[in-house]
Amino acid sequence: MKINPSFPVFYAFWSRLAGGLAIGVAAFFMLTPAQAAPLTPAEEISIRSVVEGQLAALAQDDAVKAFSFAAPNVRKIVGTAPQFLALVRNSYPALYRPASVAFLKPEDHHGQALQRVQVTDASGNAWLAAYSVQRQKDNTWRITGCSVVANKGRMA
Repeated sequence: MKINPSFPVFYAFWSRLAGGLAIGVAAFFMLTPAQAAPLTPAEEISIRSVVEGQLAALAQDDAVKAFSFAAPNVRKIVGTAPQFLALVRNSYPALYRPASVAFLKPEDHHGQALQRVQVTDASGNAWLAAYSVQRQKDNTWRITGCSVVANKGRMA
């Protein structure tokens, strides 16, 4: 059997092309967000109640109760309930005793829930708080993080 001298070049080209396509398809599926199942009404209520509970506890300076709504990752980083209350007072003043809050519909976001809350602070400034909330092994929801940005007349 005689081997065509161009066969190794042909084989190398198709091998590289197939490998590149496989990597491209894998990257597409990894980087494209999966279609998440919508949250059930019961999940939406549970998620909102966790955030409401923490805000109510903060308004009463109940550090222990406010800290109880935090997920284990937050509890580990912050350390203690008094440190958590101090963190909120100093870093998230809009969430410490807000004048008003308006909850938006929670959304599933890559396996966690995103609960947005429109907040007005005691000075009348508008803020948008975005809470990430995660279901725990015991089937409860806990807050894994929060970011707060100025909400200059925008509706979220």
